Amino acid sequence: MTVIIVILYDDDHSLLDEEYHMPMIDVYAAADMFPAGTDRQLAQELTAALLRAEGVATPGPAHLNNTGAYIHRMPSSAVHTAATDAARTVRVQVVTPPGALTRAGQKSLVAEATAIVAKISGDPTQAGRTWVLLTEAAEGGWGIAGTAFGREEFAALLKPKAAK
Repeated sequence: MTVIIVILYDDDHSLLDEEYHMPMIDVYAAADMFPAGTDRQLAQELTAALLRAEGVATPGPAHLNNTGAYIHRMPSSAVHTAATDAARTVRVQVVTPPGALTRAGQKSLVAEATAIVAKISGDPTQAGRTWVLLTEAAEGGWGIAGTAFGREEFAALLKPKAAK
């Protein structure tokens, strides 16, 4: 089981004081799918693709520090299709708040994530075995510091910061 906890901070380590989308990326693949030492590259390139798809032209530290990318390397025997044990498939799941991606952004992200996986795996045919799932969290579906945050909670969080 993977537990993901994200706390939003600005460059000065204070809680983020603007509306912010907190996307998360999970990549599930056989342990030998990507060459050793490429997890960081995979995370960075997928994060950049996601931020571009969301329309973030110039990502700042808040974007880069708060977009989580998790690379799950599993034994080959743990990846299956109905027809094959030890399947060579990759699953990239991206979770965003509702409406963070336009339809054009969705199309762009799926195409770019697929290309990134194929490039880093070193196998151009991997594109045909890469599944990209785009998931929107429900309103209130982001948990931070033990609280399920939605528009109301973010507004309340921002008020004390704005009063300073």
